[in-house]
Amino acid sequence: MSTAQLLVLGALAGFTIFFGLPIGRIKSASPALKAALSAMATGILLFLLWDVLVHGIEPVEEALTSATDEGGSWLDFVQLAVTFAACATIGLMSLVYYDRWFSRQRGKAMLGPGAASAVEFDRSWVAGLSPAAWLALLIATGIGLHNFSEGLAIGQSAAQDQVTLALVLIIGFGLHNATEGFGIVAPLSGSETRPSWKFLALLGLIGGGPTFVGTLLGQTWVNETVSVAFLALAAGSILYVVIQLMNVNQKLGYKTLVAWMLLAGLFLGFATDFIIEAAGV
Repeated sequence: MSTAQLLVLGALAGFTIFFGLPIGRIKSASPALKAALSAMATGILLFLLWDVLVHGIEPVEEALTSATDEGGSWLDFVQLAVTFAACATIGLMSLVYYDRWFSRQRGKAMLGPGAASAVEFDRSWVAGLSPAAWLALLIATGIGLHNFSEGLAIGQSAAQDQVTLALVLIIGFGLHNATEGFGIVAPLSGSETRPSWKFLALLGLIGGGPTFVGTLLGQTWVNETVSVAFLALAAGSILYVVIQLMNVNQKLGYKTLVAWMLLAGLFLGFATDFIIEAAGV
């Protein structure tokens, strides 16, 4: 497989995230549909959280086994363990503190003398986002970090001449991304203001674009510590988004429906992962 072919396939694996984005423009969604979409998105993200934690901690465990049983370096274990812990913390707490800062700044602007402060604050594109749009942006960011690590896996497999593995990963990740696009726009479905196609395209680029970037870097540069770092960042950011969606689900009600749809999203994530396993990867 040539580099050009690999990059095209890597781009296609990321592009499938756009398939689910138009759902975000549904304006007449009922509260029950909104609850169902939000819960399914939560289930998908719970699967992704499990997925990145497993793949992120695996090199750390291997380094520990090597140090204890095979005379390997304890320094390698400590380096990977600290990298994972630090990046997971950064992924979660950076969003927590930024959200808190953002809320304070917006509150100050709205309480300023006259209407000028609010208008001035809303000149910032990010500041003008609705809560639903802001949550969708956070979801896309967390998924983008996850998809970057997937792109690295695709590129590194091709770099090691494991073409079959690379192709299976592309197919599996493409299916994952199709469901992830649905999860990104779940908070936007039924909102009073329909998101523009431009905003949906931006969400797609943030969520799916890193698959291509990871493929590009993975087939030219392999580094285990960097891979662990991005997986841990993804885990932290996805955990933050899951917490936010859980709060949304609780406010929407429909406890039984939410429970079923959360399971549906979780099982959907596992189902796409089983495709990779069934291929003998």
